[in-house]
Amino acid sequence: MMQSTIEPVPFTAVQVRDTFWASRIETNRTVTIPYAFEQSEATGRIENFKVAAGLSEGPWQGDAGFNDSDVFKIIEGAAYSLMAHPDAELDAYLDRLIPWIAAAQEPDGYLYTAWTAQVQRQDRPIGCCYIAEQWDNIVMSHELYNVGHLYEAAVAHYQATGKRELLDVAMKNADLIVEVFGSDGRADVPGHQEIEIGLVKLYRVTGNLAYLDQAKRFLDRRGHGNAYAQDHRPVIEQDEAVGHAVRAGYMYSAMADVAALAGERDYMAAIDRIWENVVSKKLYVTGGIGARHDGEAFGDAYELPNDTAYCETCAAIANVYWNHRMFLLHGDAGYIDVMERSLYNNVLVGVSLDGKGFFYVNPLMTAGGHGRQPWFGCACCPSNVCRFMASVPGYAYAVGPEGIYVNLYLQSTAELSSPQSTIRLTQHTDYPWDGDIAVTVAPASGSAEFALFLRIPGWARNQPVPSTLYSVLSFEAEPVQVEVNGEPYPVALHNGYVVIDRTWSTGDTVRLYLPMPVQRIACDARVAANVGRVALQRGPLVYCVEGLDVEGGQALDVVLPDTTPLEAVHLPDLLGGVTVLEGTGHDGNGTARRVMAIPYYAWAHRGDGPMTVWMTRAPGT
Repeated sequence: MMQSTIEPVPFTAVQVRDTFWASRIETNRTVTIPYAFEQSEATGRIENFKVAAGLSEGPWQGDAGFNDSDVFKIIEGAAYSLMAHPDAELDAYLDRLIPWIAAAQEPDGYLYTAWTAQVQRQDRPIGCCYIAEQWDNIVMSHELYNVGHLYEAAVAHYQATGKRELLDVAMKNADLIVEVFGSDGRADVPGHQEIEIGLVKLYRVTGNLAYLDQAKRFLDRRGHGNAYAQDHRPVIEQDEAVGHAVRAGYMYSAMADVAALAGERDYMAAIDRIWENVVSKKLYVTGGIGARHDGEAFGDAYELPNDTAYCETCAAIANVYWNHRMFLLHGDAGYIDVMERSLYNNVLVGVSLDGKGFFYVNPLMTAGGHGRQPWFGCACCPSNVCRFMASVPGYAYAVGPEGIYVNLYLQSTAELSSPQSTIRLTQHTDYPWDGDIAVTVAPASGSAEFALFLRIPGWARNQPVPSTLYSVLSFEAEPVQVEVNGEPYPVALHNGYVVIDRTWSTGDTVRLYLPMPVQRIACDARVAANVGRVALQRGPLVYCVEGLDVEGGQALDVVLPDTTPLEAVHLPDLLGGVTVLEGTGHDGNGTARRVMAIPYYAWAHRGDGPMTVWMTRAPGT
């Protein structure tokens, strides 16, 4: 078995103390996770486990069998939160909830509350998740999707608390899956990929090779002509991202997991090809994926509409998972560039600043009426936010045989182990508002020899993404600078990193300066929606213009000539503290209009009026 050569530093080993991420992680802990549990109680998602177990006489509630998965995702987020911040009340809540899940499990390990509660026998088919018999509709039933999230939650809860009850439920179910879908069992494949990721996590914590084998078996059996679920061709023959974007992102993530653990080079080659297809032809400037409402799917090459963009929040999270795994396989900063773009833009916009409002769909242009919702009938995005936000610090650092990688810049302290020593890294920065970053090194032994890899983001090298899909209209002359203990260090890139290989002593400090000019972004001319238009970016953040920030209120009619000066101004009292971009454009009649652009993640907090990311560069275009 081949293991991935680069390993992430667990988020539990990273303490974030900045004003940007720390507050969001705390809001997720204190507001979003409790709120999501409250919504799950109010909508019957939690009660359904008691109904299935015979512990409640009430009816099974809801119209989709995948509602079970929302509870599992919130539990996963709660477990992550417990790892970083012990909370006796939350721990006790999970201790009350988990026995209901265990009681809903059938004796052979099967767990799907809609079936066990006999919803179908009450003449209440549950939409796309209807089954007449167990496993008879796994393309749409979400039986396997649900338990994939169960496995992830169970592993997280076990790692957080040491308690085995939920892990035992997950293993009992996984053993059933291996029996039913094993080498001599059913040959059909999951319609909504997710169980593959969960099986890999179960394998990692239990060492049971049968789980990893089953994940690979589900992947290897694909190729039945169903493009919607990426089942159109064998996975090793696929070369284009098609179908439902969330299913695709989860499948590509699982392929990267199996490639790393099982040495499947054909898997690596396939996801390399698919990744190139996405970043060259199917990636939004916000890091979003999935252009079409129909099927929540990828579109054709260069099909990237703005007003009808789907860009589901779950798809952006899946894009982070996939790109992070690609980095772990290849050690190239380009994957982190895409991950960071998704993280700061399409993921963050999915949850309101107060932690109680959510976007499912994330357009890049709207005439108005698109506001965050307190919950959804299909609540995959809010529950996904719960688990994802708690784990963000785990994407910042990694360790490999070549050295230590600093991938995300955020004020933090990380404890990590290199082959030579335990190392403490401390970052001081006001990123993403400022590109001035200091990294202080403290080996436990007082000194240690290793290489420190500092990512130089693509945006700082005038390359928004690792392709020609987007480009910077004019280059700034100010260069990236690196200093070690006050002395200049050459900025020579290796796979997107400056590599500083030396013997480090406690107190050694690296200073990285990433200039943050306002950048005008142009799009490949084959993207019809963006011909003659420009987007604005500063650092990792994509900007947008809302109607209330345009003199006259006409955001969609703004003309922003290439020669218009734009000034970055930090406003600490606006939208939790943001750097805005100010300048003077004009409307279609040539009348001057003052314009202020805000980070895309912050839009729709002051009403649900018009908004656009892409603005016209010249009248008549």
